[in-house]
Amino acid sequence: MARKPGSTPTAIRNRAAKTAAAIAPASPLAAPPSAPRKRVSLAQFAREVRSEARKITWTTRKETWITSVMVGIMVVLAAIFLSVIDWIFGSGMALILKLVNGG
Repeated sequence: MARKPGSTPTAIRNRAAKTAAAIAPASPLAAPPSAPRKRVSLAQFAREVRSEARKITWTTRKETWITSVMVGIMVVLAAIFLSVIDWIFGSGMALILKLVNGG
C-alpha cells in the first residue's frame, strides 16, 4: 500500500514543530518592537477585496436546489419525530395524572 506524501514520521514531526512554533506565544522580551501599521488606500483595499472575491467558489443552481430539498426533508422528519415524542410524553402524563386523581 502506497503512503501519502508527507506521511513519514519525520515529515509529521516537522509539521508538528512548525505548528507548535506558530501557536506558542512569543516572549515579549524576544519580540522585536512592532513597526507602525501601514495605512492602505481605499483604492488598494477595493482591489484586494475584488481579488479575494474572484477566489470564491459559488455553488451551482443544482447543488443549491438539492441542498434546499435535503434541508426541507430533514425539517419535516424532525417535526414528525418531535410530534411523536410529544404525543408519547403527553399520553404518559395524562395516564399518570389520571391514576393520581383516582381514575
